[in-house]
Amino acid sequence: MIAVSYDVIYHAGMEMIAALMPDGVPLWAAAAAIFASFFTSALTAAFGLGGGLALLAIMSSVFPATAVIPIHGVAQAGSNAGRFYLQRKEVVWPIVLWFSAGGVLGAVLGGRLALEMPVWLLRGGVACFILYTVWGPRPASFAPGPKTFFTTGAVAAFLTMFFGATGPIAATMIGAANLDRLKTVSTHAAAMVLQHLMKIVTFGLLGFAFADWLWVILAILLAGFAGAYAGTHFLRRMPEPIFRRGFKTILNIIALYLFGVALVDLRTG
Repeated sequence: MIAVSYDVIYHAGMEMIAALMPDGVPLWAAAAAIFASFFTSALTAAFGLGGGLALLAIMSSVFPATAVIPIHGVAQAGSNAGRFYLQRKEVVWPIVLWFSAGGVLGAVLGGRLALEMPVWLLRGGVACFILYTVWGPRPASFAPGPKTFFTTGAVAAFLTMFFGATGPIAATMIGAANLDRLKTVSTHAAAMVLQHLMKIVTFGLLGFAFADWLWVILAILLAGFAGAYAGTHFLRRMPEPIFRRGFKTILNIIALYLFGVALVDLRTG
């Protein structure tokens, strides 16, 4: 009798959890994204960049293609919001505002195209973007100023509608302003929060059903906060050269996997 009762409770619980999942998203996929949110947020907390790319790659592997960029945007908005809040007094707001003004234009132009992209092209594009960020040349330094910040914001927002993690673009722009470390990190976090919020609003206006993903989003945000807290205390103890080599290796493996998935999508689509 006890075994039957436990069995009934177990199945009832699983059915309840399944009911909270978006259509077409199995529980294991949501669990993988939540688990990844913890560790990628810890990575970002320790090194400032990198976690967004890793989370994007994992979400691209387990979520429907049309949901990857919107849900990733919510996760990144939450992750960067924590860093921004803790360092808000150091933010250089003129840079953030010019960057965000250009971002409005880029988000509007890129949003419609992103929703219409074929599945294989989205996955393949994400893989190319990851490999370029890891191995490609860095953009040449440029003179900071309102025009530069506006243009960079527009380009980054346009690209983020397709590829999600364009933090390195903003980091290059902010680095050219020769700010101190705290101002650089806090200004980058503020710029990313606003960029991802614009992306969320754009996808919402274009019809993406964020409400269907509510419980998954909340779990991802909570895991991300926990990861940021843990990352501050533990990840910095690891030797940076060893960690960076391992991180690049993992990203390359994920990118190659996405290329394979993209080829399958192209052949079956």
